Amino acid sequence: MIRALGFFLFASAYWALLPLVARSQMHNGPVIYGALLGMIGLGSIIGSLGLNWLKERVGPDGLATLATIGTIAALAMYGAARAPGLALAASLIAGASWIIMLTTLFVSAQVALPEWVRGRGLAIYLSVYFGCMTLGSAIWGKFASVEGLPTTFYVAAAGAFIGMVLTWRRKLQSSSGLDLSPAMHWRSPVFVQRVDDDQGPILVTVEYRIDPKDRPPFLTAMREIGFERKRDGAYAWNIFEDAGEPGRFVETFLIQTLLELKLLRARVTEADRRIEEQANRYLKEPRKPTFLVAPKRNREKRRKLASLEPVHAAE
Repeated sequence: MIRALGFFLFASAYWALLPLVARSQMHNGPVIYGALLGMIGLGSIIGSLGLNWLKERVGPDGLATLATIGTIAALAMYGAARAPGLALAASLIAGASWIIMLTTLFVSAQVALPEWVRGRGLAIYLSVYFGCMTLGSAIWGKFASVEGLPTTFYVAAAGAFIGMVLTWRRKLQSSSGLDLSPAMHWRSPVFVQRVDDDQGPILVTVEYRIDPKDRPPFLTAMREIGFERKRDGAYAWNIFEDAGEPGRFVETFLIQTLLELKLLRARVTEADRRIEEQANRYLKEPRKPTFLVAPKRNREKRRKLASLEPVHAAE
């Protein structure tokens, strides 16, 4: 999303101003505008055909850089264009760069998300994309009305270059990265008493015993596990150290209901399992999980009291 923000906010300039390029700089109208759009489409086809070949050689980050450089060149060419030839060449480059960046970011977003949250994650990514297009079009339209078309294209090109530099460290995810397939390695808890799916909250505690000298790397691994728990549905996560017994730690977190606990276990990926294995290698004995469930009768009593509160208030 950060890479999308650094690209589409500036690349939206030529989409918003292309009709003015045809009318003001080319001194023409629908014919040139249609030709410019057609060249963008042709560039997109060429970019799509060469996408796999380029990806094998430069990877997703290289593709994103190549597309950004192409867009910077296209914006500069639009700013300098006074004849159809240069503007048509700029459109060809812009179309190829656009489809390469759009595809690269979308695929990266897909492979960076586990299956259970992929739809929601892609919806957020597309919101960023359309938001950049909407905001960028308004900004560049206003800027062009004040400074003129050439200056606007040059400023947008400079902004795209700065955005590329500032977001360079934000590496894109590739299909050879994290294994986000479900691990399903946790055993389901066994309860002596009946626990309904909607019963909760549930306090989960996990006891760890390690060698005190392994405390720093163990806590580093546990922080990553905490991010994993909260991402998968837990809240109020923490890790506590026994002040009277060095090497004894207790992890605690809350789950809203038993159903949420089942979903949390199903959301753990193979990448998460490897993080847990990093923490488990410091253990002197197997970890000891416990599940403390809020009594159902207390919850029902609270509901009854809550339903009576408006009556008492009216009285």
